Amino acid sequence: MFELIPSGTITSAKGFLAGAIHAGIKTKDKLDLAILYSEMPCIAVGLFTTNRIKSAPVILSQRHLLRRQAQAIVVNSGCANACLGEQGIADASEMASLTARKLAIKAEDVLVASTGITGIPLPMDRIRYGIKETELNEDGGHDFTKAIMTTDTRPKEIAVRVDVEGSKFIIAGVAKGAGMIHPNLATMLCFIATDALINADFLQSSLQDAVDTSFNMISIDGDTSPSDCAFLLANSLAGNKIISSGNGEAFQEALDEVCTYLAKSIARDGEGATKLIEVTVEGAIKQAEARQAVRTIVSSPLVKAAIHGNDPNWGRIVAALGRSGIELIEDKLDVYLNDTCVMKQGCSAPFNKEEMKIALSNSDSIIIKVCLNLGEARATAWGCDLSEEYVTINSEYTT
Repeated sequence: MFELIPSGTITSAKGFLAGAIHAGIKTKDKLDLAILYSEMPCIAVGLFTTNRIKSAPVILSQRHLLRRQAQAIVVNSGCANACLGEQGIADASEMASLTARKLAIKAEDVLVASTGITGIPLPMDRIRYGIKETELNEDGGHDFTKAIMTTDTRPKEIAVRVDVEGSKFIIAGVAKGAGMIHPNLATMLCFIATDALINADFLQSSLQDAVDTSFNMISIDGDTSPSDCAFLLANSLAGNKIISSGNGEAFQEALDEVCTYLAKSIARDGEGATKLIEVTVEGAIKQAEARQAVRTIVSSPLVKAAIHGNDPNWGRIVAALGRSGIELIEDKLDVYLNDTCVMKQGCSAPFNKEEMKIALSNSDSIIIKVCLNLGEARATAWGCDLSEEYVTINSEYTT
């Protein structure tokens, strides 16, 4: 139903232009300001951080999205514009106004996002320069992705082409996030563009469903950011038959793939990470309990540390499961580590520990599966190991 576009990025969708520049917010000539623009007004939806502390761009963009319309996104990295009171709101508003003036659109049709250090005012002289000088084009998607990075070590971008009964459209997305990542959209930014013609209510519900099984199921360090947001813009230029709940299965499937790929890329690129951890719990009585269980396991510092040390200590997995609060029966539990059964019916299963340590050390992706054997519900979450480098990165973040 859909195919991956090689080297696809946010501008793979028809009618989207992007650009980025080194405005001087960050050092060493790194790209730090970017603009995404649609040649046509878009239906726009978004989801935001669950943190009670919200950055100025989050507050402003929430207001702008009440109309479910947007035509551009302006984003900077290096400064979060958070916890700055009215000045922060004024600066975010100016970013929207300057971008709108540049593109000859309305300020309320511009969404704003910022990521970086909290509590430091935006260097507005550099922001003004960056917005003015950024050049937009169809090939600007890769630079856009690089400009939103902070402690990320690699860009995160994807585009897929969907073909439904001869009607074709593209969904493309980019994301950033390497630390302060925890379930419930919490620092991560995600921007998705599609040229599909789609119903606004269905677009909002589709984004919520996709995020629930992707970004809301990753954890790096258990912290949530005041800046998190996910925006989805649809400009209708594909000319397809309008998509709604009655015929939206292909769109949802493709959007799920885009969000899951980006979420796993964030987890794999966690600060100091050397391994991606995938946790699946199956056989739960309720879906909500399966989700709670995987989120607890993948967030456990002890599980993360064990994986970093290539230690097949399944006791830490079971301990995290036990404190998750879900319904379980101990003597029904089975646990697998990279397809090897390490616990069977609540007791230790025979396996070669030294061979397992070698297998773990040779793998950059670790799969944990827990079988509750009580029902039919299942869920999957992603995270990464916990290394000494994580402590180093975060102890030196502002210095």
